[in-house]
This record gives sequence, structure tokens and C-alpha cells, in this order.
Amino acid sequence: MKKINLIVVALLCVPVFLLSSCDRGDDINPENPILKPAFEVMTDYMMDNDLDLTNILSGPGGEVKFVSGAPAAADLDAFLNKYSILDIRSLEAFNTSHIEGAKQVAFADILKEADAASKQVLVVCYTGQTACYAASLLRMAGHSNAQALKWGMSGWNTETAGSWYKNTGDEANGHTNWAAHNAPDALTFEDPVFDIYSTDGAEILRQRVEAVIEAGFKTAKGTDVLNSPDNYFINNYFSDTDYGNFGHINDAYRVKEELKLDGGGYKGLDSDPNAKVITYCYTGQTSAVITAWLQVLGYDAYSMTFGMNGIYHSNPAWGPNQWGVGSSVPKELPLIKN
Repeated sequence: MKKINLIVVALLCVPVFLLSSCDRGDDINPENPILKPAFEVMTDYMMDNDLDLTNILSGPGGEVKFVSGAPAAADLDAFLNKYSILDIRSLEAFNTSHIEGAKQVAFADILKEADAASKQVLVVCYTGQTACYAASLLRMAGHSNAQALKWGMSGWNTETAGSWYKNTGDEANGHTNWAAHNAPDALTFEDPVFDIYSTDGAEILRQRVEAVIEAGFKTAKGTDVLNSPDNYFINNYFSDTDYGNFGHINDAYRVKEELKLDGGGYKGLDSDPNAKVITYCYTGQTSAVITAWLQVLGYDAYSMTFGMNGIYHSNPAWGPNQWGVGSSVPKELPLIKN
């Protein structure tokens, strides 16, 4: 009797084993979609629907970048008529001052609010960073033209620019973990794994986007990364020239041009679920877009807040992405005050 029971238990466990092994990535038959890992099913769908990172950053065909700068005063009316503006700052900050026609929404509700919007979505925050994270997620959820307000409310008016002015810094100047050597050789890692049992790429993607929204914006302070680089797998999102001219956090990898599904360049990032993958750029806005995309893919990904501006704002190699220069100078556009 005991032997029969053992046989029954073993037979009952077979389908469970097959399902769980598929999701772990044990792809027994790549030609049978039922046996593909959820990651592969989702990323196949993303590739087929122009959701590789290059399209998230620039829009299908490179037509709509993920950010839109504050308009010139003469273009304000056209700007306001173009967008459904979702302001994800606190209710207190919104009530103090906001853009005409904007709607205050919680970050957790951005997908629901975007689905209900009647016009192209523009997400607004304090500095542009959380809004870029949100815009990236919205683009993966089907709002391909969703944008973030570049520099956030800091670029709209001096009165709302405090967040950027308070968070530039120069700790990297002379720091022992600030380096100028060549980038380390690229590494190759396995695909991330997550526990979703579905053969529908669109459904898997929607679940992943919703989960990332629920978890909130994943960030780390630049000073923490600079002081303890060994706690992270660091990805420097500079050009090759800027990697040398600006300098970089010690032993930061440079996964930029190849960071996409097409060609497998994303495999240059550590997929271990215990590895904190942190990306940094010049302003923290592009890295926010990348981090949201990586989070959806299953990486334990973080964006370094304020980017290069936060740790080496006075670096003499600066170009147009320096806070307080060019497009980042507040436009002194009108504010609505409740």
C-alpha cells in the first residue's frame, strides 16, 4: 500500500516539476512556447512590439523622446493643449503650486490614470527622475508616446526648483573611488528569472509593469555608491569618450550602446537576484528610464539619483546636461496656486 501511495505522489508531482522547471529556464524544447521561460516569452513579445530599450528611450522610429522640456513662454498654450499632465508630487506640493490643467495622482495610480487620459500623457515630478521612471513603465504598458517633463518642476519655475539646487554636489572630486582608467572587460550573465506561469507575452509584461509600479521607484544615493562601490554592480551610462573625460566611479562597467534585447547586450548586467545593478547617467533621468525597463525584465535594478550632477557637478568636462546650464535653467513659467 505504501508503495502505491508513493507512486501516486510521484505521478502527481510530475506536472508541477515540469511547470516549475520551465519557469526556471530549463527550456526543454525552444520550439514549443509552452516550455519557454516566462522571461523569453515576454521579451519575444517586447521585441515584436518595439519595446526594446532604444524604443523606450526614443519612441518607435525615434520620433518621441522620453522627455519633453518646459516650453518657451510663447509656446505655453500649445504645450498645455497637447498633454494630459499627471503630477505625481505630493498633494501638499501640488496645492502649493502646479502647472495649469495638471492632475495630482499617486505614483501607484499612474497606469490607471494614463489609461483614462484623453491626450498624450506627460508625467511631472520634482526633478524629472521619478517621472522618467513612470514614463518608461507607461511606454511598456502601451502608452508609447508617454513623456516626462525634463528637469521636472525644477525646470518650470525658480520657485519650484529647490529639489535640484539642493542636490548637486562634488564629493567625487578627489575621492579615492573616482577613477579615470579604462572600463573593465564586459561580462556575460544568464537571463533573469521570475515566477509567472503564462504563455502570453502581453499578459506577462502587464503583470511585470504592474508589479514594478507597486514596488515604487528604486534608487540609491550617489554618495552611497561612491563610498561603497563594491555593494553594487555599477553601470556607467556615459559615452566612451565621457567615461574617460568625466572620470567614473571605480570599476564601473560601461554598458550603453549594446544595452538592449536585440543582440543580447543586456546580458552584460548581473542577473543574480542578490546583485544590486545600479545605473548612473548625467542627470538621473535617463538612468530612471533604464532602471524601470530593467526592473520589468527582472533585474534588481536601481537608479543613482541626480547622476553625475549629484556627485561631481563642478567637473570641468561638463556639457549640456549640467544642472543650471542651458535647458535646465528654470523658465519662469506660470504656476497655479490653490
